[in-house]
Amino acid sequence: MIDRIYSLVEELNKYAHEYYVLDNPSISDKEYDKKYDELVQLEKETGFMLPYSPTQRVGDRILAQFEKYQHKGPLWSLDKSQNINGLTEWHNRNVKAVLQYNSTHEDKLPLPSYILTKKFDGLTINCTYDENGILVKAATRGTGVIGENITEQAKTIKSLPLKINNNYAFEIHGEAIMTKKAFEEYNKSAAIPLKNLRNGAAGALRNLNVKETANRNLSAFFYDIGYSEGEPFETYTEMLDFIKEMGFPVDTYIKNCNSIEEIQKEIEYINSIRNELDYEIDGIVIAIDHIKTREILGYTIKFPKWAIAYKFEAEEATTTLLEVEWNVGRSGRVTPTAILEPIELGGATVKRATLNNMDDIKRKNVKIGSEVYVRRSNDVIPEIMGVVEDSIHNGLEIQAPENCPYCNSQLIQDGVHLFCENTLSCKPQMVKSIVHFANREAMNIEGFSEKTAEQFFEKLNIKSIGDLYRIKKEELLTLDKFGEKKASNILNAIEGSKNPELSSFIYALGIPNVGKKTAKDLVKHLKTLENIKNASFEELTSIKDIGEKVAYSIIDFFKQEKIINSLNELLDIGINPITDEMSVEEDSPFKDTTIVVTGSLENYGRTEIKEKLEGLGAKVSSSVSKKTNYVLVGKEPGSKYEKAIELGVKTINEEEFEQMIRN
Repeated sequence: MIDRIYSLVEELNKYAHEYYVLDNPSISDKEYDKKYDELVQLEKETGFMLPYSPTQRVGDRILAQFEKYQHKGPLWSLDKSQNINGLTEWHNRNVKAVLQYNSTHEDKLPLPSYILTKKFDGLTINCTYDENGILVKAATRGTGVIGENITEQAKTIKSLPLKINNNYAFEIHGEAIMTKKAFEEYNKSAAIPLKNLRNGAAGALRNLNVKETANRNLSAFFYDIGYSEGEPFETYTEMLDFIKEMGFPVDTYIKNCNSIEEIQKEIEYINSIRNELDYEIDGIVIAIDHIKTREILGYTIKFPKWAIAYKFEAEEATTTLLEVEWNVGRSGRVTPTAILEPIELGGATVKRATLNNMDDIKRKNVKIGSEVYVRRSNDVIPEIMGVVEDSIHNGLEIQAPENCPYCNSQLIQDGVHLFCENTLSCKPQMVKSIVHFANREAMNIEGFSEKTAEQFFEKLNIKSIGDLYRIKKEELLTLDKFGEKKASNILNAIEGSKNPELSSFIYALGIPNVGKKTAKDLVKHLKTLENIKNASFEELTSIKDIGEKVAYSIIDFFKQEKIINSLNELLDIGINPITDEMSVEEDSPFKDTTIVVTGSLENYGRTEIKEKLEGLGAKVSSSVSKKTNYVLVGKEPGSKYEKAIELGVKTINEEEFEQMIRN
């Protein structure tokens, strides 16, 4: 019976691939159903079920919650352009970088050649396959580092292979979409009809009722290997060929272009056919083909430099501006939001729109009660573009507030922006600052949410970040939904955050325009907190990817007396940032060693652990040999772990790794 189950699963997966991916079935629906029913009966009788059985796609479970999942490799966002000039500037930068590299290196890079693919308007999914070729995890993009586990939901996508013929672990990125055909079929019998295709896909994959996900009959296209334990690809074309060879659904449109003129022709062509497609796209992705060139070009704080998205023009409509709401952000900036007469735009109901600042309001001549043009592009907050000419003189002038709408403090103007300087008792500022300080990329205080921060502010009178470290257990027990265990956990997390990496501490401070990557760059080049605090404009701008704007932000931040006081308070409390790069220490236990990493680590992403190990003086290798000193083993390790055991190479887990560093 077990042998028959293996045979049926292999057959049925092959037939599903022919039907859903190749659109070339070799068996009738009736014959397929007969074999499928036989498999269901055998699984029921034996209690044996393979993880890649097609019966796993049924989706008859209701999950309790979404679990977090740390991607093995980061998922980057793409920079965008809506005109050819932007693409031309990007292309010229690429050519310049290649020529500069070639002038100083013997291994010459080819001039940029680009691969064009459609930019699908769905939800990004990241699927992990183990060394046996079995789908073990599917996750949303999330922050790009941490996503949500949607494995059960993703399995309902019939074109997604549950098992492939491959012998090493990798992660593959794709876009889950809802076709127009599936959308129409679903809405025929839906109690609450869907408004648009994108929400249909996103809502399905983020639904704890997996049966509802299955009912929406999602599709997917795959286009990128973000992490792989196999041999590296030389070109993107080679990567796409591998993806197709493994049986993943890949869109038929893949175009190679060598010039902006060729790219422009393709943009015009895709734009002309986009309404004829059975799914929605919102642009074209343009990526350099040669992988080594990508590595040389590298990344900005947010985007890869070697790829860009050309976005088609956004949709626009008109409606009435009803009122203006003023909100306070983490930095104290007070910004206006337009409250609109609800309109349908791009398949969504739009009720709010961005107004930016008072200068923007005056320039566009926007008034309360006037008819306005609203533009919406994907999930970006809609923006008011201007006023309908006939209503330009109608309505009431919009007045900037003189006092903070939350704490009533007098506002100050800095350039075109208004600010509330009451950082200590203005609720939105303090709550957002606490949440930012505690997040995983910063001080990593686990179990911290915006709701918790609001309770701390309102009921425990937390008026500074330093106050977090003075909270008593008896105080926590007075809060809503705080029992003994939760109170102990959060106190332990707060205490455990006192020895952060310096880059995490710098990021946690909330310096304007300084993200995690910039914080790491600062630590890499300046080494200590004192050096960063006292860095000159010239020192800062000499660091790659730090421009004038970011440099001025850092200098201005550390000039403020209240910032220095808060910083000293945190250090006096016992916070002791540890320099990321420990290679400066001669006694590093990993100096001059060769290390291989396998499996998923709790506290490090793939890039983070590589940087950490290199900072400790180690060479990070992708394969295990007799020359390997250590294999660092995380959850769900691949074949490298088995190879280490076979060769007698010392293996260590994450806890042992941290202990070795501390000692």
